[in-house]
Amino acid sequence: MSFNIALSGLDATNQELNTISHNIANASTYGFKGGRTEFAAVYNGMQPGGVEVASISQNFDKNGSITGTGRSMDLAINGSGFFVTRDSAGQMLYTRSGVFGTDKNNFVTSNNGAKLQGYSVDSNNNLQTGSVGDIQISTSSLKAQATDKLDFVANFDASASVIDTAVTPFDPDDPSSFSSSYTTKVHDSLGNAHTVTQYFTKTADNQWEVNINVDGAATTPATKQTVTFNPDGTLASPTGSFNVAFPAAGAEAMSIDISLAGSTQFGAAFGVSSNNPNGYTSGELAGIRVEDNGMVYATYTNGQSQLQGQVVIADFANEQGLANAGGTSWTQSFSSGAPILGVPGSGTLGSLTPGALEGSNVDLTSELVALMTAQRNYQANAKTISTSDKLTQALFNAV
Repeated sequence: MSFNIALSGLDATNQELNTISHNIANASTYGFKGGRTEFAAVYNGMQPGGVEVASISQNFDKNGSITGTGRSMDLAINGSGFFVTRDSAGQMLYTRSGVFGTDKNNFVTSNNGAKLQGYSVDSNNNLQTGSVGDIQISTSSLKAQATDKLDFVANFDASASVIDTAVTPFDPDDPSSFSSSYTTKVHDSLGNAHTVTQYFTKTADNQWEVNINVDGAATTPATKQTVTFNPDGTLASPTGSFNVAFPAAGAEAMSIDISLAGSTQFGAAFGVSSNNPNGYTSGELAGIRVEDNGMVYATYTNGQSQLQGQVVIADFANEQGLANAGGTSWTQSFSSGAPILGVPGSGTLGSLTPGALEGSNVDLTSELVALMTAQRNYQANAKTISTSDKLTQALFNAV
């Protein structure tokens, strides 16, 4: 009986050595979770029968250290959850390794070729949260968008001198005919740039006149707007926006609504605090940016960004029940339960850290100590077999 007990000890300890060796070998594997061999005593009725390996569990409770890489497609999960990927056979794989890139078709994929899952966007780049699928980055150029709105916020100098326009009519070439000016670059439907210059002339206390020139010339008819302020310096009128329209060679006619909401008139120098036209020229795909909430954006050479999808992450009622699929990935099993999907940072799910990776959670010092302990256990069981063999031999000699 002692032979069998010692043999079970050798077999169990050998499996423990395999687990420890596997942990040490993967101490530098991104997203790796260390394993632990769990033993259980064996009894044959009332008689001891040795030991067996009850299970090899993995430590999902401890996260690895997060290290910045500076690579935009590297992602780390802060907290609980798994990235959801789909392999070439259509099987869902769950992983903590956030090493992602794009394949030849511009699908976002892991380093083993599995496609990252998330919410996609429609043709107008609106997020579709109804179903989860492959995230793909559009490689097409971003077409130009004509400017049709300009939000302009400035402080008009209340101490500026009043200009009598009857004596000194507005002339963009005569600085004495206006108090201040500001030029904004806008774009037409072809992406060509145009300049819209606003000339501000103080015509009376708390009253100003705004004249608009486009590309250095007055519009036809001339665009002129009266602006008034309250005695406390806040804008009185216009309460909405005023329009400037002009033709653009080869492109659609331009029509821009200019809003001065938020502008003030105080005794300080003229200054612009906000100048936001909404148009832009065309651009080529320059890169990919991922936010901490999982939003994936394509960035373009014109400085614009366009939403491409949102990464989802999964959690399970029983993480220990996940089946190991290799490649630092797991699959759903009956014991783990169905995955609970959500966007990063929602509920109990962790948030994302772009440009970083989660390292292995293996503690090398602890593993080396465990390795020595397992070695001693192996030697002790081997010694038990040796001693039992000597006792048996002595019994044979006596007989």
